[in-house]
Amino acid sequence: MTQFNLSRRALAAVAGAVLALGVAACGSGDKPASGSAQEVKFAILPAEGQSSSGPLWQPLLDDMSKSIGVPVKPYFASNYTVLVEAMRGNQIQAAWFPAKTAIEAIERANGEVVARIVDPNGLDSYQSTLIVKKGSGITLEDVMACGKKYDFGIGDALSTSGTLAPLTFLFNPAGVSPEQCFKTVRAANHQANSFAVANGLVQVATSNTINAITVKRQNPAIAAQLEEIWRSPPMPEAGIVVRNDLDPAVKEKIRTFFLTYGRGEGPEGDRQRQILLALNYSGFNPADESYLNPIREMIADQNLADAKKKGDKAAAERAEAELNRLRALREVQP
Repeated sequence: MTQFNLSRRALAAVAGAVLALGVAACGSGDKPASGSAQEVKFAILPAEGQSSSGPLWQPLLDDMSKSIGVPVKPYFASNYTVLVEAMRGNQIQAAWFPAKTAIEAIERANGEVVARIVDPNGLDSYQSTLIVKKGSGITLEDVMACGKKYDFGIGDALSTSGTLAPLTFLFNPAGVSPEQCFKTVRAANHQANSFAVANGLVQVATSNTINAITVKRQNPAIAAQLEEIWRSPPMPEAGIVVRNDLDPAVKEKIRTFFLTYGRGEGPEGDRQRQILLALNYSGFNPADESYLNPIREMIADQNLADAKKKGDKAAAERAEAELNRLRALREVQP
C-alpha cells in the first residue's frame, strides 16, 4: 500500500470537538427524520472510556445545546458496531466516528460527513502504533517472527488504527495472520490495551498516536511503562457524521457549530479553545466523504488479502478492481 496524500494542515483553526451527536426527531427505525428535533443525542465511544471522557465532553455538549437551540445529550455504547446500528435505526442522528466506522455509517446508516478533526498541532491525520512494555526487549522483528510466543491486544473490529491499519500496513504485507501468529488475540479499546501491556496481561498491542497523548495526560505512570515499536503511515482523522435525512436546518446548525467552535476572539473564544484542548483537539475542518478514500483503499486492500487467502477468485477480482479505482482517484486528486 502506498502512502496517501492527506491534508495535514487545517484550513484555518476550524473548530469543534470530536463527538457524536444525535437528534431524536419525529420518526424511528429507518424512517426519515421529520419536523423539529426535540432532542439531540450524539454518540461517543472514545478510547479512554465513558467514565474518563464524559466529563470532558459535557462542556462542549452544553455549548452545542445553546448554539442549536435543542437539548443535547450523549449516547454511549460498547462498540462501534452498536453505534452504527443505532444510527441506522435512527436512535442517533449524528456521531463522532473514526474513519472506518464513518464509512460503515455512510454505507449502512444513511450517514453524511460534515466535518473532520484537527489536532492541537493543526494536523487532521494520525498514526496507528504497536506497543510493548518498556524494558521488555521485545522488538518488531520478534513480533513478526510469530511462533505463538506473545499475547496480542487488537482493536475493535471497526477500529481504523486498532485493527485495519496494522493489518493493511504491517501484517498483510508480511503474509502474517494475527490469529496464527500470536498465542492469544483479544480485542479491546486502546486504553484497555495500554493498561494490559503495562500490567503484563498482553505483551503486544495496537494503539495510536492520539491514545499515547491521552494516556500520558491521564495516567502518566502507565504511559511511562509503554514503548512504541511500530508506527503506520498517516491516516485521516475521525469525523462528524450525521444522518442524511436530518432536517436541513438542524443539520446546518450542527455543521456550523463544529466549524466555528473555538474560532472566536476574546474570553469566550479562549474558553472554547480550552474545552477543545482538554479533548486534544484544536477544531474541525470542513469535509465530505471523499476524505475517507484513503481508508476505503485500505479496506479494499484487506478485502483482496482475505479473498486470496480463501481462494475466492471472483471476490479477489472485485477487490482488486476497487483498489485500482481508488488508486486512480488518488492520482488525480490535487
